[in-house]
Amino acid sequence: MKIAHNLKCILLFSLLSAFCFSQKFSFIYEAKYKTSKEKPEDINTDKMILDFDNNVSIFRESMSRDTDSLKFINKNGGFKLGVENQFYVKKDMSNNKVEKIITYLHANYLLPIDEELNWKILPEQKTIGKYKTQKAEVNYGGRNWIAWFTTELPFNDGPYVFHGLPGLIISIEDTEHDYSFNLIQIKKGSNWFDARTKTITIDWAKYDLLGKSYYNDPWNSKTAKKVIFTDPQGNEKDINEMIRQAQKSILEDNNPLELNHKINYK
Repeated sequence: MKIAHNLKCILLFSLLSAFCFSQKFSFIYEAKYKTSKEKPEDINTDKMILDFDNNVSIFRESMSRDTDSLKFINKNGGFKLGVENQFYVKKDMSNNKVEKIITYLHANYLLPIDEELNWKILPEQKTIGKYKTQKAEVNYGGRNWIAWFTTELPFNDGPYVFHGLPGLIISIEDTEHDYSFNLIQIKKGSNWFDARTKTITIDWAKYDLLGKSYYNDPWNSKTAKKVIFTDPQGNEKDINEMIRQAQKSILEDNNPLELNHKINYK
């Protein structure tokens, strides 16, 4: 009788797990990050969304998700300037595959993330919101990270590239307090879509070249069809001066998340 009871419990748990993972969820995080070491008071705050469906997920900025939605519906939508600190990440937990998508000059570049996440789970626990969480540590991107995960949400996923813990990552921050991601909302049954399936595979060396190409000509003005930029009064702007100002901003943003792949623009 005890064996039958145990089997019944296992079956029930399996059915509940299958039901849970068959549902589509959107986990919404508030991200805060400092792109300049010289200006620590300048903190960027963005809403970022982890869309999860059957062990596959896409993490992206809320604005990128809106752009993808437009692109998916009518093939329109914008593109993001710059190469560093793009947060678009696809994960396939079943195959332990993590891919970062870099969008540059209307093309999507797929960068496989091969750096292993060797988590150290610690005994410390605390309650965040309504969830009981446990502490974990990991090294990634030349940074040390502190995460808090909960087994009450049985998804071994989290924001950006982070995954592999026995529960959803509720909060994660690097020890320098430069980057943090904190769960603020969960939506069940959200619309799932992937508009960035046509990609060009690159490695970190090619990523570095893309970044330098952007630095040398942010608006692709030397090869693209001539575009005239004007100020609010309708006066034509000097493209060379615009490039110099853009390069100044690029050099000031010297604190990318992946410090071990920081681009040396000079």
